[in-house]
Amino acid sequence: MEQKELSELNTRWKALLAQLAEIFDEEPDLQTILFLIGVNELGQGAREFSKSEKMDLMHIATCRLLSQYGYYLLEGEDQDGWPHWALVEKLPALKLGQQEDLLRQAALIYFEELGIIV
Repeated sequence: MEQKELSELNTRWKALLAQLAEIFDEEPDLQTILFLIGVNELGQGAREFSKSEKMDLMHIATCRLLSQYGYYLLEGEDQDGWPHWALVEKLPALKLGQQEDLLRQAALIYFEELGIIV
């Protein structure tokens, strides 16, 4: 990602964090945002989740976000209503910062599609 694109991403990301901080009374980190997206994608509302379920929710969110780039495809739901994703294309080798940038960019698109940010 070029410096200009990275600067724009950071500006838009900070704006999203500020909007979410107004809703949740504190600024979330990427892990929290992934958890929120996972809960939304699960579609069963807010409730208590086990540690394992929280990890599964973040995986659901990651798959959902990366599906925007063609890396994952939704296969369907299991008997409990949990979505399952199939890897369509192997992700390129990215450094940790690049992985976070990709997820942040995808999260911005996700929230824009939901009409939460403009």
